[in-house]
Amino acid sequence: MRAPEGAQWAQSIAMSHPSIAEINAGFAARLRAGETLLGAIIALPCPEVAELFSRAGFDWLFIDTEHAPLDALAAQGLLQAARCPCLVRVAAGEEALIKKALDIGAAGVVVPQVNSAADAERIVRYCKYPPRGSRGVGIVRAQGYGLDFQQYVASANDDVIVMLQIEHIDAVRNIESIVRVPGVDALMIGPYDLAGTMGKLGRVNDPEVEQAIETVHRACAAAGMKLGIFAATAGGMKPYIEKGYTLPIAGMDLMLLAAAARGMVQALK
Repeated sequence: MRAPEGAQWAQSIAMSHPSIAEINAGFAARLRAGETLLGAIIALPCPEVAELFSRAGFDWLFIDTEHAPLDALAAQGLLQAARCPCLVRVAAGEEALIKKALDIGAAGVVVPQVNSAADAERIVRYCKYPPRGSRGVGIVRAQGYGLDFQQYVASANDDVIVMLQIEHIDAVRNIESIVRVPGVDALMIGPYDLAGTMGKLGRVNDPEVEQAIETVHRACAAAGMKLGIFAATAGGMKPYIEKGYTLPIAGMDLMLLAAAARGMVQALK
């Protein structure tokens, strides 16, 4: 069989690689349909790690620019290497940071420390193009550097995922109003920071912390809001999946690498 030539070859290559708009639409549809989508946190500025995790079978990756030493260029390299959709956790709920994360091709953003409906409404505006929001337009990777411009801008307002972190006791107190903000696709509980704001730093299994988490879970279930949470181990995650959390974030590259390294040393020394 002869290989296609010239323009035909170029077209066949382009058709074999879905656009970011197409990837985003597929991920958004699965999320909103209530599929359980398994994610993992990527904190290492190493494209090979993102590629490996996506090939391992995770449905999506959580690129952490809040705590990890990742700038926009490093995050874009991870997005380019990954073979699955990725959400980028921005360092703060600032318009410039959210715009940059979406422009480099993230399927959506995870925004920390969202504690009220007003916070949530502001974040949604930052994620949407006019007239639904204030997101600026540039020729960037998300639009295939202009090659997919019309396709991306026509679909981004519907398909870019807005995930907000519930990680402060004030957010728990305001959860009934937060879950009803239009344009919010999912919430993620941050148990460690939540425990800290309750005066129980590091005590994520404290009964009061667990009760606060359950308050968020019940509000999300009643409103049909998709919910995620982080757990470091499969055993720690399974109870949340059984409760109906559809965005489990199971493990982190640094922690999994450290556990494997320590296990090898302990087995041989």
